[in-house]
Amino acid sequence: MPATRSLRSAAWRVVELITTPLVPSDYLDEVAPLRNANVLRARIEEVHREHERAVTLVLRPGRGWRRHEPGQYLRIGVDVDGIRLWRNYSLTSDPDRADGRVSITVTAIEGGVVSNHLVRNARVGALVHLDPPAGEFTVPDPAPEKVLFVTAGSGVTPIMGILRGAGDRLRDVVVVHSARTAADALFTPELDDLAAEGRIRLIERTTSVEGRLSPAGIAALVPDWAERETWACGPNELLDELEKHWADAGVGERLRTERFRPVMIGADGAGGDVTFTKTQTTVTAPGDVPLLDAAEAAGVLMPSGCRMGICFGCVLPLREGAVRDLRDGALIVAEAGDTIPIQTCVSAAAGPCRIDH
Repeated sequence: MPATRSLRSAAWRVVELITTPLVPSDYLDEVAPLRNANVLRARIEEVHREHERAVTLVLRPGRGWRRHEPGQYLRIGVDVDGIRLWRNYSLTSDPDRADGRVSITVTAIEGGVVSNHLVRNARVGALVHLDPPAGEFTVPDPAPEKVLFVTAGSGVTPIMGILRGAGDRLRDVVVVHSARTAADALFTPELDDLAAEGRIRLIERTTSVEGRLSPAGIAALVPDWAERETWACGPNELLDELEKHWADAGVGERLRTERFRPVMIGADGAGGDVTFTKTQTTVTAPGDVPLLDAAEAAGVLMPSGCRMGICFGCVLPLREGAVRDLRDGALIVAEAGDTIPIQTCVSAAAGPCRIDH
């Protein structure tokens, strides 16, 4: 058996030498897209409809994924009409799922390109792009003795992730959750079960009938609110009011809020100035020339490999701006602070952009 393995290894090395700079492992990225740790992707393995405007997507992350903390979110990249758009969605799964999969729950919002696309068109087997999990909307260790969760609409998603992943560490939990109608509410059966088991005290509100939540209303429902460590997620108007109310009461440090903001960046295909952040070098790159070629022509030393979009040896983080994939025209956009891996050998500037290099 050892001799057989040795012969097989030797043969593999010969094949790799013959195919240099493209080795067999490079071609595996095309047939096994989740194996490449340099470009994080996931496969949709289940689609569960929560209600008419919401779906839960169960994802199989590829190599490079790291365990998330309950309450964190991920950025998911989805190609819509040839443009790659990125949005933040809270992770709703227990990070210690035995099957290694994760889930997000997406609610379609008016004018939301990505949310509507996923709710209507997400299919098992489709690939999406990911960023590593991020966010500090998490429960510390040791957990506080008394906890209050305030949610409205889809703001319940990070709280569900906390209850599923860190619920065993919480003892005295109040959940105040509101939705426009009963039909719009997410996770109602599971929350009801947790309440029936005595693991949480659940206060539900239907805003179309009872009016929307207010700080005063929450204080009336939860008299000891000021003594509780509080996590709140929902519309910005509600969060603004809560932050003021907690601050006015002198307990602002007990309140943590989570806000979601869509990425809305326009870009054209005319090229632009590309700034490499580490060297502080700026290159003017045409819209039809790979970033790799444009940078090298200007004297910038760049990582590279196959120069065909297969080996991923040229991947660098896009930190701000837009680039276009020259293979299919897909537009990839990033706003300040983002870290989106791009292949410089098959991507061109689609406006000014900043790249870590």
